Amino acid sequence: MARRKKWVELPEKKPSVFISAADQYVFGQGSHYDIYKKLGAHPSEENGEAGYYFAVWAPHAQAVSVVGDFNDWNKDAAPMRRLGEGGIYEAFIPGVQENQLYKFLITTPAGGELYKADPFANYAELRPGTASKTTDLSKIVWKDEKWQESHRNIDMTKEKLAIYECHIGSFMKHPDGTEHGFYTYREFADRLVSYLSEMKFTHVELMGILEHPFDGSWGYQVTGYYAPTSRYGSPQDFAYLVDTLHRHKIGVIVDWVPAHFATDSYGLSNFDGEPLFEHPDKRLGEHPDWGTKIFNYQKTEVRNFLIANALFWMRQFHVDGLRVDAVASMLYLDYGKQDGQWVPNRYGGNENLDAIEFFKHMNSIVKKERPGFMMIAEESTAWPKITTPVEEGGLGFTLKWNMGWMHDFCEYMKLDPFFRKGNHHGMTFAMSYNGSENYILPLSHDEVVHLKCSMLAKMPGYPIDKYANLRTGYTFMFGHAGKKLLFMGQEFGQEREWSEERELDWYLLQNDLNKGMQDYVKRLLEIYNEYPCMYELDQGFEGFTWLNPDDSDRSIYSFYRHGKSGKRNLAFILNMTPIKRENYQVGVPVKKTYKLILNSDEKCYGGFGNELPKEFKARNAACNNQPFSIDIDMPPYAAVVLEF
Repeated sequence: MARRKKWVELPEKKPSVFISAADQYVFGQGSHYDIYKKLGAHPSEENGEAGYYFAVWAPHAQAVSVVGDFNDWNKDAAPMRRLGEGGIYEAFIPGVQENQLYKFLITTPAGGELYKADPFANYAELRPGTASKTTDLSKIVWKDEKWQESHRNIDMTKEKLAIYECHIGSFMKHPDGTEHGFYTYREFADRLVSYLSEMKFTHVELMGILEHPFDGSWGYQVTGYYAPTSRYGSPQDFAYLVDTLHRHKIGVIVDWVPAHFATDSYGLSNFDGEPLFEHPDKRLGEHPDWGTKIFNYQKTEVRNFLIANALFWMRQFHVDGLRVDAVASMLYLDYGKQDGQWVPNRYGGNENLDAIEFFKHMNSIVKKERPGFMMIAEESTAWPKITTPVEEGGLGFTLKWNMGWMHDFCEYMKLDPFFRKGNHHGMTFAMSYNGSENYILPLSHDEVVHLKCSMLAKMPGYPIDKYANLRTGYTFMFGHAGKKLLFMGQEFGQEREWSEERELDWYLLQNDLNKGMQDYVKRLLEIYNEYPCMYELDQGFEGFTWLNPDDSDRSIYSFYRHGKSGKRNLAFILNMTPIKRENYQVGVPVKKTYKLILNSDEKCYGGFGNELPKEFKARNAACNNQPFSIDIDMPPYAAVVLEF
């Protein structure tokens, strides 16, 4: 068989979509933020004939052609023309229609042939199929103009942010008995809007939206960065979901994975026969623990691919933020690696200097275009200035998951109450560094898998004690400074660990304890939305004051939240033991009447039924470094919230 030519010379006939010399240059510089409008597959026209324009970056390839069901997968039917030294290939193919399958057939430097999915495809064949699909995003109709305009310049560090982390495929299964039981994006939109509106969550964070081959990766090993997964429908269907949520005043955050990508042969790995998206040195280009490839942040085109992708989800699908996965693995060259598996930077350290510059570049561009867009770092170390602006020497993220708080909270709540007094300050430690970053307090999917137990199952004691513990724990979380995130099912006391293979145990809501838990979390969210003191001043101690952080003997915490106005403040008192504390004295800042707005021990929430007065009047008795105090009979395992 004769070897195919290095590239094919075609006549200079430009379709309506084409790549100019300027496009090639700016992409090579790493700053073509609209490159997704040029690379990939786009409906176009040439000489009055409709079809699709295809373009791909494959600089090491000898030749590239487009194969698909529109040309019977004939590798000689649609050769592509190489545009220049940058390695971009293009072809216009008349007659191609929407929803047709295609791949790029790449002839490698060694003469082999690779069938690759399109890195910039907006739609993919449903797995186990691996082809890309043509689509037309210009057909999407948006009706969320009011939401978009009101959130363009918003400062989310000072706004309410209560996130429901959700995996579409296992939130609820379709009753039709199909193999995987997935609801479509459109069907899911109706159910999710109804539930989140009732529960009063402000945002949803969607897991596993970027196209990925393996359900068990939960979407964290990606093959299609520019395509919403086809498991639940088309890109237009996903847009409908976002639009519907926005029209019901619910924001949308999407999990985003720029740290690594899947090694599947049809994906980005060794894309043109050589390492292209990944670093060629395995010590810099592979995660030994995860079995994935690491992006080459030194390469301008790779950085461009990722930055343009962040902008793509903002612009094309109107999402309100990206939760950036595994940031620590990008910042540290030795993350998850043994000696000999990594290479120090030019100064001999373990900091990934290229990844640092990538974050600064990306976050600067995103913030400039839409200041209200959230870039959220899932970062598990004490790396400084994650959420400090780039111009002040930081990485420029909007918010950071407080993994330290999450760890301390879970470890404390798992303890038998007898041992909690010896670990009392584990729950107060997070406030000592609260001013260092803009934090989200996450109780995420990672905490309810891999034998870590569900949130409920972590709690000590008999079933009624477990629910009481969890209600009090959630109250501590909602009262504590920082934005909130709760993984689906934990709001009603899901008893089993989460699995992507089955739906949440909604049948548990037939039980009084589970229904009580759901009602209690709903009440916490109502309070969170109603009282600005719960979210206006989340950094440092500006909106948070300890009343008594040191009562370790009785394992009781008390603090209050205050907003900008100084009005409608909330005091929190939490008893972390099964012992009722009668006439418990709590220091308070003003001599006012304190109104009871929440008692977790009420029977309607599944509590023991200890009733409390509707009001408490402060008296002239200094306590806990406060000038006044109130006395309260604290029920066992209970949380009390008072307005003043």
